[in-house]
Amino acid sequence: MDNYLSWFNQARFGMFIHWGAYSVAARGEWVLNRENIPYDEYISKYVNNFKAEKFNPHEWVRVAKEAGMKYMVLTARHHDGFALWDTKTTDFNSVKMGPGKDIVRMFADAVREGGLKLGFYYSVADWHHPDYPDAYARDWPT
Repeated sequence: MDNYLSWFNQARFGMFIHWGAYSVAARGEWVLNRENIPYDEYISKYVNNFKAEKFNPHEWVRVAKEAGMKYMVLTARHHDGFALWDTKTTDFNSVKMGPGKDIVRMFADAVREGGLKLGFYYSVADWHHPDYPDAYARDWPT
């Protein structure tokens, strides 16, 4: 553990990317929760319109390296439960919906090719899960 902390303290500078279906709204990653958007509406307005057509992870890596960053972290799944990879646990993911591609794989490959350290933010919290405290969206399938 000390080696990781030592490396992190020396690296000091990295890029953390919050990006997912919520990005379509352009109001932050908490838009679903803060605006109490129903599941069907979230899918039709945001997930289905999250195309990632200009997604270029190699360019992101180039910019990060040029700025002196040593690592990159991507939100692989935020609290909305939408996964940016082809998970077997749910169809609510970027391969089965929205862009139709494994964004995590593409990102990971580009970061590794660029020689930077790689990390993922994965939220265990899931607003539509019935065990989430004060879950408001009971119409969301599990």
